[in-house]
Amino acid sequence: MTPEQALAFFTFSVAAAGTPGPSNALLTATGANVGVLRGLPCLFGVTIGMGVMMFVVAFGLGSVILANPIVLEGVKWCGAAVLGWLAWKIATAGRASATVGGKPVGFVGAAAFQCVNPKSWLVCASATATFLDAGAGSALGQSAAFALVFVLAAFPICFPWLAFGAVLQRFLRSDRALRIFNGAMGGLLAASVILFLW
Repeated sequence: MTPEQALAFFTFSVAAAGTPGPSNALLTATGANVGVLRGLPCLFGVTIGMGVMMFVVAFGLGSVILANPIVLEGVKWCGAAVLGWLAWKIATAGRASATVGGKPVGFVGAAAFQCVNPKSWLVCASATATFLDAGAGSALGQSAAFALVFVLAAFPICFPWLAFGAVLQRFLRSDRALRIFNGAMGGLLAASVILFLW
């Protein structure tokens, strides 16, 4: 990867990771419910999971999925179902559980979540189409560089979403306020699914 390509991809990664989407809604809800320290595994899962996905898509899986309309449609609807379920779990979460089964979403759950996150697929596919360069080295080397650069860009830009949620804990001391917040975050996540399907 050339320095110019790395800078351009880093800028793209900051914009892609920092804008609102399902992963950042999950991070904010996690921070609001369990705080920054207990939410760090979720943050690591989001960023590293997205980096792994970037590698896999850039290396070739994305082209296979995008070239097969039936597989693409299946991934789309499975992703929508999982996001809808997660939106419901967040919307109905009680105190100290942003989350699934009474525990905060951890590293594995947040990393796996990237596979069904429509924004993650769009980001990875568009990054691959835009930045993969036949003259910049092997597909393996470029894919690994994309993954590393994305993780380095995403971690500091996603952290404020988790921290913002943790700051909101002060205002969410009553069960009613927490229910309203969780309902709003679940609603935002559900809205992203509807927009994706539409």
